[in-house]
Amino acid sequence: MGDGAAGCGCDRGSPVVALDVRRADACGLWVRAVTESASRPATGARRPYLIVNPRSGGGKASRFRIAERARAFGAQVFLIDHSLPQDLATVARRAVDDGADLLGVAGGDGTQALVAEVAAASGLPFVVIPVGSRNHFAMDLGLDRDDPSAALEALRDGVELRVDLGYAGERAFVNNVSFGAYAALVQDPAYREDKIGTMVRILPEFLARHEGPELLVRAGLLTVDRPDAVLVSNNPYQLDDPAGLDRRAQLDSGLLGVLTARAETPAETAARLRSGQTHGLTRLATPDDVVIHADAPVVPVGLDGEAVTLRTPVRCRISPRTLRVWVPRHRPGVAPTGWRPPGWAVVQRAASLVGRSHRRHTD
Repeated sequence: MGDGAAGCGCDRGSPVVALDVRRADACGLWVRAVTESASRPATGARRPYLIVNPRSGGGKASRFRIAERARAFGAQVFLIDHSLPQDLATVARRAVDDGADLLGVAGGDGTQALVAEVAAASGLPFVVIPVGSRNHFAMDLGLDRDDPSAALEALRDGVELRVDLGYAGERAFVNNVSFGAYAALVQDPAYREDKIGTMVRILPEFLARHEGPELLVRAGLLTVDRPDAVLVSNNPYQLDDPAGLDRRAQLDSGLLGVLTARAETPAETAARLRSGQTHGLTRLATPDDVVIHADAPVVPVGLDGEAVTLRTPVRCRISPRTLRVWVPRHRPGVAPTGWRPPGWAVVQRAASLVGRSHRRHTD
């Protein structure tokens, strides 16, 4: 089967499917609605517990003295020792058992997700300190990524946001989970240091070679057969972003975003990245579970930028407003409508070079 909505009479030539949580269209699908996330004052944490990754973001936690400043706010601090095997979810659960009434993480998105899952399961508030290399979750929360120590103000003068949490199998994710070519990006050793450059270098060739397990995606009425790349996100990314580099309009819609891609040649993929064309792409925003089947018992997965493997089929779901995030009352906030991150222009330029280089070798 190709891209399209199965069994509803939709135009199978249209690769874009939109959803709305308020009304169903003739095909039984839904169109995404944007709402403001309600907030309320957040005070009163008596025993906050902060896990700090001193290596994240090239040592940003040390440069901004996150541990010292957190202790000044009354937080107990756990410093990750990378010389020892440590299960951070177990560390967080032990802190809850010992009386912690707030959990926080100074680290990248992958570490954030591990502890956020424990906070959500315990009903405790969660604080994000953005010391990672990218901190997409912090960006969408409106936090100051240039000064991660500013996020500690949530312990003194904060507001609480109720946001969604995604799950892939039993693993939580705050941003996205990727399969196929997108997962291959995370597996590449160069990805952590140069995410954009690695994406442009690997993605076109990977799509053209059709490597890895054959995938099949089911979400409600939609079936996508043999996509080369799949990205499932905790709330949809903006519609003109084919690589998960842009912002999400909200974090509390109760919808999973789904993007699948298929291409025949590197030049075609590069052209799509360069121009934002939708040919070969299927987009969906859905409250339904998204199930990724494969012709292999396990598949490599990128989970919030961390390389893991999961047993198939992988069932992705969203837990609406299950995470209580405390953020500073005063923070940079949401970017203006139509804003694109600086990295997107780099992707477009690099994709243009990839396309020209491939044409020279094939002419």
